[in-house]
Amino acid sequence: MTTNQSSAAMLKSLGHPVRLGIVRALAVQPETCACDFTELFAVSQPTISQHLKVLREAGVVSTRRRGVQICYSVRPEAIAELRELLEELAPAALADAG
Repeated sequence: MTTNQSSAAMLKSLGHPVRLGIVRALAVQPETCACDFTELFAVSQPTISQHLKVLREAGVVSTRRRGVQICYSVRPEAIAELRELLEELAPAALADAG
């Protein structure tokens, strides 16, 4: 069970369209380097770096150094925590339907 504070931080980090897009892209293509996101979102490298920092600090993504590049992946634990949170928030009728 996660704390309300950590859950809120993860949800807040996903509240920006670029950050949500980054996480969606990482779900399809893990181990993506930061430089690869500038083409996807038409924003500068420093802007992408700032968004990735927010996601990393919230615990949504993890990093791994590959040579001089830093590659990002979605943390499976973060997805599990968010799924659990959303299931807790679902009304009983929705839970029965799913």
